[in-house]
Amino acid sequence: MRDAVPDWEDEYFDRVSDRLMYSYDLEKDRVAAGERWDLYGEMRVRNQKQFFHPALSYADHESEEYLFARREPRPTVRELERLIDLGHDVADDRIVADEEHYGTDVTFVLVADELSDDVREYVDGFRDRTLLKFGYYGHYDVNLLVIAPESEERVASEAAAVSEAFTLWDDVSEPEDGFLSRFAKRFWR
Repeated sequence: MRDAVPDWEDEYFDRVSDRLMYSYDLEKDRVAAGERWDLYGEMRVRNQKQFFHPALSYADHESEEYLFARREPRPTVRELERLIDLGHDVADDRIVADEEHYGTDVTFVLVADELSDDVREYVDGFRDRTLLKFGYYGHYDVNLLVIAPESEERVASEAAAVSEAFTLWDDVSEPEDGFLSRFAKRFWR
């Protein structure tokens, strides 16, 4: 598996890719959505329920995420707004809106030298979800993450689940309780 993941000359992106490599198909220096990205990733998940046998399946649905990350020394609110528009374009180009589509995330990560107050305020609590055909064809989210590794600061939009992988100063850890402990607590309260 590790052989399929490229090596980045940038130590930060190389370490982030080690956290993402089991969930995402990763590429470096990719031109996507008309721009160059230091790290690009795609994740696809297909959920399926079955009744006795895979041939008797129901409730099939698909989720996907497109991850775009690059260094941007001093991001601005104007740049973030432009990326949001770009995220809507990516969704329009890549989503096959049908009954099996559940959700798509388009996530932009800017690795900055510092976080300005206006960028922090803009991204904090940001949420951009679009329902497709009133939700019948699922939805898509455009997510933002701005991170300053040197000062160990980050700000992420509300649905940017990938932010932990970019926060190298925090451990990515399992919940304190295992499955059996959580199961037991649920019934013995």
